[in-house]
Amino acid sequence: MTPVHFSFTSAFTLGLMGLAFHRTHLLSALLCLEGMMLSLFIALALWALQFESTMFSAAPMLLLAFSACEASAGLALLVATARTHGTDRLQNLNLLQC
Repeated sequence: MTPVHFSFTSAFTLGLMGLAFHRTHLLSALLCLEGMMLSLFIALALWALQFESTMFSAAPMLLLAFSACEASAGLALLVATARTHGTDRLQNLNLLQC
């Protein structure tokens, strides 16, 4: 395994572990998701460079656009949650009530 592959694999794994173990605040969960998306972006960009084809070069940009949309939707949910509940702690949120 090359150092580049090890670095983006470990970045994805650390983001996944952060999402699994540190679920106290909504903002920390969103940051872990964003780190996972950025490591996937790096993996797709390296994959497109490895094949040296222009056909695969649009996939990382599409993923980056979806990642930006995910980040903006997550921040909108964070603001709405902070306004209604007064905090962004995930323990205070109940998914069964509006």
